[in-house]
Amino acid sequence: MLSDLIHWLLAFLQTLLFIALAPLLAGWIKANKCILQNRWFPPLWQPYRDLRKLFHKEAVVAEHASWIFRAAPYIIFGTTVLAAGVLPLIATDLPTAAIADVIVLVGFFALARFFLVLAGLDIGTAFGGMGASREKMIASLTEPAMLMAVFTLAMTASTTNLSTTIEFILDHGVVLRPSFIFAALGLMMVAVAETGRIPIDNPATHLELTMVHEAMILEYSGRHLALIEWAHQIKLMIYGVLIANLFLPWGIATELHVSSLLLGGVLIVVKLFALGTLLALSEIVLAKLRLFRAPDYLSFAFLLCLLGMLSHVILEVG
Repeated sequence: MLSDLIHWLLAFLQTLLFIALAPLLAGWIKANKCILQNRWFPPLWQPYRDLRKLFHKEAVVAEHASWIFRAAPYIIFGTTVLAAGVLPLIATDLPTAAIADVIVLVGFFALARFFLVLAGLDIGTAFGGMGASREKMIASLTEPAMLMAVFTLAMTASTTNLSTTIEFILDHGVVLRPSFIFAALGLMMVAVAETGRIPIDNPATHLELTMVHEAMILEYSGRHLALIEWAHQIKLMIYGVLIANLFLPWGIATELHVSSLLLGGVLIVVKLFALGTLLALSEIVLAKLRLFRAPDYLSFAFLLCLLGMLSHVILEVG
């Protein structure tokens, strides 16, 4: 009984660590972009300051807003935290491993997106409707590509459970699998689109022709905006952890020992910082795509994931 309680406590602490580190990752990416652009960069803890400032401000709500507009930030944040809670961060042998399934993860993302789109439409502004329609167009292309990428790994491990897949990869050691390379590249492209980064979206602009995510949350302020922004940062970290622990799982704790947990914590921070640097570099090199070029980008991501599955069937099964 005491052992089960300790395991649940570790799962709860892992989720808290996930939530706490998400703004730090966003600050790291912003700092790297400033360095690469030869600009003075803000401190890494600037996102924490921004969140604290927003939480202390009054939330202004439009006169004709319904309960959906008021409830959406809490639902989005809660759903994103639940998604972070089922994802293995520093250990796999936790009670949440039983529900650490990619289908569950995609379902949480879809639920959060559903209420974000409803909130964008609720006020009836032109920007909100425009952002909502663009978001649904992008989501209709990213979700199949994401599922195809993870199903490629699932065919190798014979399961869609993330913890079991990670343990399978660790047990088989370093093996060069072309299917994993294609799936990793496709999932990286999906992560860029899902988190609203360049070249699909630009989180640093409010221009009408480029807005997607920002257009849906223009009417939010105060704690409501803080919750949505925090959830967006957590989602960015979820994709980073998903890429790091699925394709580079070495170091994650498979046994709940103090030394293994500390090593897993240190290595996941290193992996996330490396992925953050790579994302910042790609945003400096690449230009923002026109909206109607986004399907071409996401179709290529789906094609990479499909090639990963086909290469698995041809080289590893056949």
